[in-house]
Amino acid sequence: MFILRDLLSPLQALFPASEEGLQRRTWFVCTLLAIIVPFTPSRTSNLLRSLHTLFGLSVDESCYYTFMASQKLPWHQLWATLWRLIPEPLTEGRLLVALDDSINPKTGKKIFACQHHFDHAAKQNQCRYPWSQQIVSIGLLKSVKRRWCCLPLAFEFYFMKKHLQAKPVTKGKKPVEFRTKFEQAIEMFARLASVFPAVPVLVVTDSWFGNNGLLKPLRQTLGEWAHVLTRLRVNNTLYALPPAAGGRRGRPRKYGAKLGSASDLAAGYQARAKPYVVSLYGKCREVLAHDQLLMLKTLRCPVRVVWVYRGSQWIALVTTDLALTVEQIIEFYGARWKIEAGFREIKQEIGSSQSQTRNPFSVTNHLHFCMMATTLVWIYADRISHTPARRYTTNDRTEFAFGDVRRLISSVIAKQGFDRLCMESPKPKRNPLMATILRLVA
Repeated sequence: MFILRDLLSPLQALFPASEEGLQRRTWFVCTLLAIIVPFTPSRTSNLLRSLHTLFGLSVDESCYYTFMASQKLPWHQLWATLWRLIPEPLTEGRLLVALDDSINPKTGKKIFACQHHFDHAAKQNQCRYPWSQQIVSIGLLKSVKRRWCCLPLAFEFYFMKKHLQAKPVTKGKKPVEFRTKFEQAIEMFARLASVFPAVPVLVVTDSWFGNNGLLKPLRQTLGEWAHVLTRLRVNNTLYALPPAAGGRRGRPRKYGAKLGSASDLAAGYQARAKPYVVSLYGKCREVLAHDQLLMLKTLRCPVRVVWVYRGSQWIALVTTDLALTVEQIIEFYGARWKIEAGFREIKQEIGSSQSQTRNPFSVTNHLHFCMMATTLVWIYADRISHTPARRYTTNDRTEFAFGDVRRLISSVIAKQGFDRLCMESPKPKRNPLMATILRLVA
């Protein structure tokens, strides 16, 4: 209980001490807890119902909907405060930050940020261009109780340029301007760097973001301690390191001899692969890998390339951080999948995909609430002394899941009372109905 109080009190302190500010800070914390408790999907109407039923709050419907559509919620300050509450955010002396984009399908036709986006993961019986929101997000990759997880840190809605030109979109009274995904990512990293100044950052991303379109502005914003870890495309051409400058006249060479594509080199280096023991996907596994220092024109700097082999298949990983070992490169890129699991937690388990809110500020605030609630759950799991037990164990999966931590938080609230968290009451008022429902949920 005191862990939750310690996490929520700094967030409440950012609201003014006026009567309206005291009301908003209470509703803010109540909404976060209503999202965390696995009682119902986090639609705004369901959240209001949870405040009435579970927590016994008397909240006017119109006032609460106005609060959820507020333009005055200090999200930048709230996120910066929450980032500082993350225990031991560094991994091997650096911030591991995953960068990726995701689509959030909707059904309403007037929902803010919805357009027809291409879904590369669509199945044969699914629409290839669903009506959806496209979200560019960053998340902190961190080991919590010896399992990797992704803590959402920030997000931006992406609008395609052709759609904005055909039909302009406004947010309030301001028109939405087109920004590339790279520009949105750099803005989020700049906010993160203001909280963690002069801290090395390793951006772990897929091959779409892994090029100089991200690395160059990233280093202009954060400095030379910013690095990228990504996956090579099979047709990427690799070059040897440039030869040492001799007595020749003219500009020194930037690249050495052309060695071939990643797939060509993979076949030649397979015989040199060595076994490495790495922690990958929750288990210690032995993999065959070969690393080489090379040049890559898409990043325009020396890189370490690691070919990982499994039977007849292989992948090539590349990083600009030459201090990383082969084991670290494989493990860190394997942890990148947790941002995909994080999208599933936010959209399906938290239930943000079921929200059909249409107002631009309501849509933005709702997603902020869902992502902040997810981050709070993982911070809570990291700060408790014991490892949460997994509810449904199998031979392959014994580590705790995101839902196990949510049920644990629900049981804590049910045992010790909700008033001590939101109302700052020294003696909680036990609500038998609320305690019974939360015990059933947990």
